[in-house]
Formats: sequence, structure tokens, C-alpha cells
Amino acid sequence: MSFRKPPLSSRLMRATWRGLPAKRYDVGWEPGLAVPGADGSKLLTDHYFPRAKGDFPTLLVRSPYGRGLPWSPMYGLLFAEQGFHVVLQSCRGTGGSEGAFDLWRNEAPDGLATVAWLREQPWFNGTLGTVGPSYLGYAQWALALEPPPELKAMVVQVGLHDPYALFHTGGAPRLENALVVGLGMTYQHRGMAPFVRAALRLRRHLRAVTMAQPLRGAYVFALGGEVPWLDDVLTHPDAEDPFWDGASMAPAESFRVPTSLITGWHDALADQTFEQYARLRRAGCETALLVGPWTHTSALQQGWPEVFAESLAWLRAHICADPTELRPTVVRVHTGGDNMWRDLTDWPPTPDTATPWYPTKDGHLTRQPPTGSAPVTTFRYDPADPTPAVGGPLLSPAAGPRDNRPLESRTDVVTFTGPPLTEPVDIIGPVTARLTVSTDTGHADVFTRLCDVDAEGRSANVCDGLGTLKASPHTPTRITVPMSATTHRFAPGHRIRWQISAGAHPRYARNPGTGEPPADATEFVPVQLTLHADSALTLPGSANSERSVAD
Repeated sequence: MSFRKPPLSSRLMRATWRGLPAKRYDVGWEPGLAVPGADGSKLLTDHYFPRAKGDFPTLLVRSPYGRGLPWSPMYGLLFAEQGFHVVLQSCRGTGGSEGAFDLWRNEAPDGLATVAWLREQPWFNGTLGTVGPSYLGYAQWALALEPPPELKAMVVQVGLHDPYALFHTGGAPRLENALVVGLGMTYQHRGMAPFVRAALRLRRHLRAVTMAQPLRGAYVFALGGEVPWLDDVLTHPDAEDPFWDGASMAPAESFRVPTSLITGWHDALADQTFEQYARLRRAGCETALLVGPWTHTSALQQGWPEVFAESLAWLRAHICADPTELRPTVVRVHTGGDNMWRDLTDWPPTPDTATPWYPTKDGHLTRQPPTGSAPVTTFRYDPADPTPAVGGPLLSPAAGPRDNRPLESRTDVVTFTGPPLTEPVDIIGPVTARLTVSTDTGHADVFTRLCDVDAEGRSANVCDGLGTLKASPHTPTRITVPMSATTHRFAPGHRIRWQISAGAHPRYARNPGTGEPPADATEFVPVQLTLHADSALTLPGSANSERSVAD
């Protein structure tokens, strides 16, 4: 086998990383292999391998983001150092591969075609695993629809299986996600310099794009050209629309390939990871779940030592028959507030309690149930000055916990705050809000967030969610808003806060207040919202677990 050294840029990046396992093998590199896709299109592929005699298993990594930085060192170089052949392939229409890129119609057949090519390679020993984050996880789930017999293990890191849920929440367009994905899919495979220039251009024009009336087509100037699928995903808000047929690659009930799942509490795809875990457990499939204090991007940066160690241990256990580095429990989660890791037997654990907290007219949050459903407060949402998004589960660098005090000082944001705690309060599991709301137009979004307020008054977001309200004007309407999940300890002296508003822009597109679809709306009207006393924030109580050492 002829080979070259891995790219210098990859070796230099590799040299900067700390806290990773020691290298076992020097690495060789075969770049630019032309692998036939399902229709014969040439899919450009790089092969990384240990420069040693031996029988090594293979990892397949399929990406629309190119085969350069950071994918080359993170997946090609690091895993080959540990004793794997790594096949790093550009999805069709990206990174020099032939054909046209499509969000979901090609990954399953092209993945199977690549496995067929692998079977013909003299170094392929018949044992295959997959690994990768984000859309690279989607490519794994696509292959798993009809898993080849060689597939023995998967590691899905901050990965999706459902494009609809990436771009919509209950009919509300996740606008920032759509723009960031459009940016990444269009430019990242072209190299770091074009990607950075495009990202800066989008940042400069972000407000003009996200405030456009209508949204349809408004992105073109900011992204430097048309992205064929972008308007389509934004203008199909109904999950049952035939447009979305075949988009979800959710694991089937018959799926049995051992799969490790990794996410972060502030990952924009965390809820999809939790759904994947639930599906795999129902199917009786061997699985593990790691949830860190990470965003979508920080899991692959600050969290990379933990993510890589978890991934490597899983692959060695199920491909190399070496379980020595596996942790003893199925689930490990990071606990916010006290910076501890917690080992659990399942997710979500059965809560000890589920405690509702109720809003009061004076802005307090109490466990005392109300005696009726009288109005508690009223606020006005103006789409000309939309309530801004602050932190939370985003794809962008602005994700994560942030100081919410500037946001909470706005008149279109209301808060309800509990008393200073005299002892720790642990919550673990899904958080939900049940709200009774009336509006003067009948159409609004409701954004609800759990915050941890420290002794100095800093209000940090823990988890949140958005629901869409469609009702008759001035009619109190009950709406339940899932707020994702968390594991968090509120320390003594801290306070629990419930924050409510009518949007988080540009994370979500503005609700026009008229019932018109947000992507096509040309008329926007202010909305008056009234919250009623029988609304409640429900927090899951603590569960029995084992704790590991602090970070």
C-alpha cells in the first residue's frame, strides 16, 4: 500500500491537543480515492491507517463539511493512531465529490455503496464501525436504516436523525439553525478561509435577513447565493407535509447495532439525542448516553477529551472485544450548578417528585397552588423590536448559559422568582411548562425558560422551550411547552426563576401575530399576551444515583 504522511495542518492541530490517549501507531494517508456512489458518482475519500502489520477494523466517516480541518485530525488521524482504518468521505456534491447534495435523499444508498467498495479492499477485515457528529451522525443513521452485516458499532456525537426537528419547533421556524446549517453546508467543505469569510458576511447581514418581510429568499445576499433547499425547509412548517417524507432516519424497533450517544445540555440537537436513546432502549439495543456541560460546538472543542475517550472506549469494546475502558453505567450526565458528573442506570430516571411552581401577581414563584385562573400579568410583544435570543441550545457560538439580566430588564419579558433556597434543590429529567394564555390577536409564540439566580442576582439560563398559540382572540387557552431536560443543582442562597416572553429572535422566526406562516408573512402586528394564575412550571425531582469526582 502506497501512502503519504497525513497533512501537515492536521499534524500541527493534533500536536496542540492535550488530555488524549497516547498514540499507538504512526499513521499513513491515501488521499483523494474515488469511491463509486449509488449511481456511480465519484465520492472523494481519504483513507487513514496504522502504519503497522496487523488486522485492523475500519471506521466510516461520511461528511458534507469537507475532509480537511478539523475532520482530518479529529477523526482520520486520532482514530488511526489508535488502531483503526478510517475512511473519511465527502458526501455527494461536497468536497469535490460528484453529484448534487441533498439533505436526506442520498446518504442511505451512498453509504451502502461505500460499504460495497470497502468489501473489495484488501485491508478491510469485515469489521466496521461509524463515528461522527452533527450531520455526520445523520449519515450514520441513514446507513443504519438497512445496516450491513459488517456494521458492529456506532458512535453518534451531537447528531441528528430528524431534519424537521432541526428546522422547526411545533410549526415555528428555527431560523438561526436554518441559516447556520445553510452556511456550513455551502461553505465549510470549500475550506476554512471561504467558510470564515462567509460566516463574517452572514453576521454583518444577519439582522436584515432575519427581519425581512417575507423571509423567503431573503438569505441569498447574506449567504452569497441560493441554497436550493433552504427556502423549502423554512416554508414547510407542518411535520406531516409530504415534503418531509423520508427525511427522518430514526432508528427502527428492530435495530440492534450497539450505539453510543453523546450530547450536551446546550446542544441544539440534545432533544434528538434523547429521542434516539429512548428508541434504542425500547428496541432492546445496547446503548450508552453521555451528556456533558456542552454546546453543539464546545462538545468537539473543550469537551473533546471526554468525547473522544467515550467514543474510543465504545468502539474498542464492540469492534475490538476490549471493554476495559467502558464505564459501569449506561448513562453519565453532568450536573450544572455543582459541576459534578452523575452515573445513572437509565434516562430519564424515575423522579422522586415532580414539583409544580406557580406564578403570582407580585412576580414571585411559589409552590402554593392558585385558587383560580385570574390574570397574573400582561405584556406586549412587538415584532418590530422582537425579544432577542440570549444563549441556550444553539448551533452558533452564542450558545450556552448566559447572563439573562439584560434580557429580563425588557418590558416584553416577565419573570417569576422563588425565595432564596435554604438547602440544595436538585432537578433531573424533562422540564415542562403548562401555561394558560390569552392574546388580543389569537396568534403568538410563548417562550419559557428556567433560570438559576445566584446570590449576586445573575440569572443564568438552564433550559427552555417554545410553543405556538392559535386560538380565538381574548380566549384563555392552555398550552404545554416541553423545555427539554436537565440535571441541575440550585445551591443554597440561589433562587429558581421562571422567565416568559413571546419569542427568542433570531433563534426562532418572528410570529407575525396574524396567523400567516412566518416565512411568507408580509404583515406583522404587535400582540398583547396575558398569563393566567393556573399556569405552572413543573420541575422533576432528584433521583438516586452515584456521583463521580468533581471536574
